[in-house]
Amino acid sequence: MKYFIKIFLILHSCLLFPQQINEIKIHTPEGVGTIPAYYREGTAYISAALLAEKISVDYIRNKDESIILRGGSYDMLIKAKNSFYVISSKNGNVVRVFQVPTSTYIISDDIFVPLLYSIDILNQTLDTELEYDDQRKLIVSFHESPYTDDPLPEKTKYDISDINVEVKANGTLVKLTSGKEIRFYNSDYADGILSIILRGVDIDPSLANKIAASGLIQKMEINNIGRDSEIKIHVGSDYSASEILKLEGTNNLLITIHNKVFSKDNDKIKDKWDFDVIVIDPGHGGRDAGAVGINGIKEKEINLAIGLKLGKLINEKMPGVKVVYTRDNDKFVELYMRGRIANENDGKLFISIHCNSTENRNSTASGFEVFLLRPGRTQEAIAIAERENSVIEYEDDPRRYQQLTDENFILVSMAHSAYMKYSEKFSEYLDKHFTSSFRLPNRGVKQAGFYVLVGASMPGVLVEAGFLSNKNDAAFLTSDRGQEQTAELIFQSVKSYKSYYESFLGAQ
Repeated sequence: MKYFIKIFLILHSCLLFPQQINEIKIHTPEGVGTIPAYYREGTAYISAALLAEKISVDYIRNKDESIILRGGSYDMLIKAKNSFYVISSKNGNVVRVFQVPTSTYIISDDIFVPLLYSIDILNQTLDTELEYDDQRKLIVSFHESPYTDDPLPEKTKYDISDINVEVKANGTLVKLTSGKEIRFYNSDYADGILSIILRGVDIDPSLANKIAASGLIQKMEINNIGRDSEIKIHVGSDYSASEILKLEGTNNLLITIHNKVFSKDNDKIKDKWDFDVIVIDPGHGGRDAGAVGINGIKEKEINLAIGLKLGKLINEKMPGVKVVYTRDNDKFVELYMRGRIANENDGKLFISIHCNSTENRNSTASGFEVFLLRPGRTQEAIAIAERENSVIEYEDDPRRYQQLTDENFILVSMAHSAYMKYSEKFSEYLDKHFTSSFRLPNRGVKQAGFYVLVGASMPGVLVEAGFLSNKNDAAFLTSDRGQEQTAELIFQSVKSYKSYYESFLGAQ
C-alpha cells in the first residue's frame, strides 16, 4: 500500500511539471514491474528510492534532501538538485566522486536521478548488474538465478562487434561498429600508447587478434571493465595526434590517428614551411553570383572587394610575403582549381572569403563567423556548407565531388590533420580580433565540409563576413569603410598568426 501511495504522490506532483509522464519496465529475478518516470528534455528521471527497492539495495533517507544507497562495499550519497554522486567506504572515507551531465530533482520529498547516466555508476560502486535500454524503456537486473517463470532477457554479448582499420598516406583510420549508442568516450596518449575509454558499452576482446600491425598501429589490446571498455593502441614513433568522431546517423565511431609532418631534424620541411605565400580566395565569381542579398547585392562582388583590399594590405605591410589570388576579377573558377592554384604556388595559408545569407527575410541573423574543414557538427553549419558547395552546378564536371560524402569528408580532412592546429590557431586570432573591434557580432568558430578547402594542402579557413540578407550587415559590407575594416581585421589576424607560426618553426 505504501508503494502505491508513493506512486500516487509522485504522479500527482509531476502534474506541476510540463514534462512527459511515463513508466519504465524493470525486469529482475523476482519478477517484472514498473517504475514511474518523468522526462525532462528527453532524459528519463526515476526515484532513487524506488529503484533501490526494486533491485534490493538498502537505502537511508536524510533530512537534508539526500539519500544514501548502501552497496556491499561502498555507500553512495545522492543529493537533491545536485549533479555529484559521492562514493564512500563503509568507514565513511570518500573514495570517489562522480559527476553526471544533469542534476537530480526532488518531487514530493523523493529524489529523482537521471537514469541513463546513473546506471554505470551504480554498477561500478554498489555491486549491481543493471542494463538500461532507453529505446525499449526497460531496466534489466541480472543475477545468477533468473526468475524461472519469467526468465530474464538474454544479455547482449558485445555492443561493439567489429573494428575496421584503413591505412592512409597521412594516418590511420579505425572504425568501430556498435549496436548501441556510445554517449561518452575519452582518450589519452602516454608512452607510445593511445588509450580510449568507451563508457557503457562492451567490446569483443577477440577483435584485437584480428588487427594486424599496419600504418601507425603496432598492436591493439581490448579489455572490458564493468560496463565500460578500453582500447589500447600501441602506435609508432610517427604518431602526432588523434581524435574521435561520431558518424552521424549511426552508433559508430571513427578514430583518426595522424602522422607527423613537422620534424625538428628536417630542414627541408622547415624551408618548405617558411611563411612566404598567402592565398586569398574570393568566393564565387563570373556566372556564379553566390548569395543575392537585399537590393540585389551580389556576394561575388563583396568577396572580391574584401579580398583585394586584404591583398593590398599584405603587399604593403608584410614584406617578403607573396599574395596569390584564386581570382582577382569577376571570373568563374571551379572549386577544385582554387585548391590547385594554392598548391602550385606553395601556399602557406588559404583564406576563402564569403558572405552569408538566409532565405528567411524576417531572420535577424547577423555577423561574422569562421569555418574549419570538418564534417558539419550542427544543422546550421551543414546548411551553410551545402549552399557554398552548390557552386558545383556551374562546373563542367560536378561528378568529381560525388564521393565527398560525410564519412569521406572525415577521410579527406585527415589530409589536413597536420595543418589543423594551425588552421585552428589562425581562427583563434580571427575570433579575437573580430570580437574586439568589428562592428558586426561575432558568431564564433565552427566546422563544416566545404569543397573549396578540401584541395588546399595547407592551413586554411573559410570566413563568412556577414549576412547580405540582413539590412545592417549588407549596408556595412557594401560600404568602403565596412570592406576596409573587414580586410584590416583579417590582416591583423594574419600578422598575429605569422608571429606564432614563425616562433614555432624557430623553436625547432
